[in-house]
This record gives sequence, C-alpha cells and structure tokens, in this order.
Amino acid sequence: MSNRRWLAPLGLLVFLLGWEAVPRLGLVSSLLLPPPSSLPAAFWREISGGWWLTATLDSLGHYSVGLVLGTGIGVALGVAAALWSDLDSFLSWIVRLLRPVPGLAWVPFAIVWFGISEAAATFIIVIGVLWINFYASYGAAKAVDKDLIELAESFGHKGVWRQLLPIVLPASASGILSGVRTGLGQAWMAVVAAELFGIPGLGQRMMQASSLLATDVVVVYMITIAVLYGLTDILFVWLRDRLLSWQR
Repeated sequence: MSNRRWLAPLGLLVFLLGWEAVPRLGLVSSLLLPPPSSLPAAFWREISGGWWLTATLDSLGHYSVGLVLGTGIGVALGVAAALWSDLDSFLSWIVRLLRPVPGLAWVPFAIVWFGISEAAATFIIVIGVLWINFYASYGAAKAVDKDLIELAESFGHKGVWRQLLPIVLPASASGILSGVRTGLGQAWMAVVAAELFGIPGLGQRMMQASSLLATDVVVVYMITIAVLYGLTDILFVWLRDRLLSWQR
C-alpha cells in the first residue's frame, strides 16, 4: 500500500518528462507543443504584464455569479419538481426540450440578448450549471425514504412546506451536494466557452495568445483553469464534509 502512494507523483513525472522530450527531440515543433520548461517564463511574462491577474479576476467574477445563480435555480427547481407532482408534470416536456441543447448553442442568443458583456458570460454559465443541479436535486429529493415522511407526519409535520427543512433537505443533502460539486467543474468549462467570443477573462486571453501562436501562453492559462478548479473543489469538499458531519 505504501508503494502505491508514489505511483501518482511518478505518473505525473513520467508525463512531464515525455511531454518535454517530444518537442526537444524534434518529434513535434515547440511552436505546436511548448515544452513544460518554457512555461515558467511565459507565466512570468503574463504576471509582470498584469494580464494574468486581470484575466483571472474577470473569470472568477463570471464564474462566481453564474455558479451561484445556476446552482440556486437548479436546486430549487429540482427539489420543487420532486415534491410537487403537478409542477413535475408541467416541467417534464420543457426539461426534455431544453436539456439536450448544449451551452455553446446558447452563445449566439446570449450575445444578441446581452451583447458582448459580463451578463452574456453569466447566462452561459448558468445554463451550463443549471441542469446538472436540477437532475441531482430532483433525484435526491425523490429518493428520500418514505418512512421518514410517514414518521414526520405522525409527529404533526404534514404538508410539503413543514417537511422541507427538517426532513427533505437534510435527507437529500448528500445527493444535492454531489450535483453542486459536479457543477463546479462544469462552470469552469462554461466560463472558457463564454469568454472565447470576446468577453474579458481567461478564455479571451487564450484566444488572443492562440491568434499570435503563443502556445506557451495558452498552456499557462489551461493550467491556471485546472488549478483554480482544483482549489475550488478542495474548498468545496472541505465545506461539504463539515455540512454532512452529522451523518457520520
């Protein structure tokens, strides 16, 4: 078991060495695949020029607003549809119609409705996050043990509103938070998609760099997005474990 702990860093080391070797051996032009050793200099240029911090803060702004709105709407609709059968029936074909449409397909409408603006980026992120949270919350609320509902009713908690906070949400919290965690990563993908069309942020900076064939800069921002997602995921797992500590 102790030997396995070294497999993850060993795998990463082998990956980086292989990546470094490919352009250095001339198998692929370094213009097409910049070696890892060129990235620190590119990263420093972006930081010293002020572009990295500006782009990161812009994207974090879009990400935060879109994530909160998409998560809130998705969770609320999912739980409500699970608890009220009439609402479930009312939404069923609307969901079937809109769910398969990818977030990128909404980009033209976002630009037409909101222009090249932060509101357009937020809209794309909301769409990307909403359905993940809707289905996760819907499934979690539907799966609440019926014995718990009957027990709550026997103690006078009759009706959906009186059961929502003490019974439904605690019992479905684990499933709901699983959807929220999935949405954290989906939101970052939506951020890049939204910003590729000229909205300030990491995606826009990546497009500017690619147009100049500065592939090392593109990779710097790819790594930035990966690190930001990793940090948000670690923070969320820490928060989730404390919120669900009562279940242990």
